[in-house]
Amino acid sequence: MTRIGVVDTTFARVDMAKYVIRILEKEIPGVEIIRYTVPGLKDIPVATRKLLIDEKCDGAITLGWVGADLTDKFTYLATSIGLIMLQILTGKHVIDVTVHEDEAKDEKELYDIAIDRAVKHALNLVNLLKYGREALSKFAGKGLRQGKPDVGPIIEE
Repeated sequence: MTRIGVVDTTFARVDMAKYVIRILEKEIPGVEIIRYTVPGLKDIPVATRKLLIDEKCDGAITLGWVGADLTDKFTYLATSIGLIMLQILTGKHVIDVTVHEDEAKDEKELYDIAIDRAVKHALNLVNLLKYGREALSKFAGKGLRQGKPDVGPIIEE
């Protein structure tokens, strides 16, 4: 049975985990999902560690929300480094889904970005866990985006 950790925060303005869980349950029959909600970005790495190591999850997806201030951006950088180190130490995928408060012109666009990014990255995690390391190779160099429209390759090869 596949076990997947889903870490989200109360700081986020969209319940992205709801959409991720729907995708995981649809795409991986019998999946066991362990959700862990924390206050904010700095709490994500330890929650993810607990899911990967203590709960023996096969992989995880983290759903963070970054405020527009420079302090928030530095907090995200520290969080990201922590998640990267966790991947290296455990040898397990942690798909980091992050929405930045200042990447959209209005709240509707921000909402759409959050849902699109969460869903597309949930599918990326499904592919990696279900089909292995070469599952995404057919998409390499295609200019795919999560949260925004795909841009395509510079030259179709």
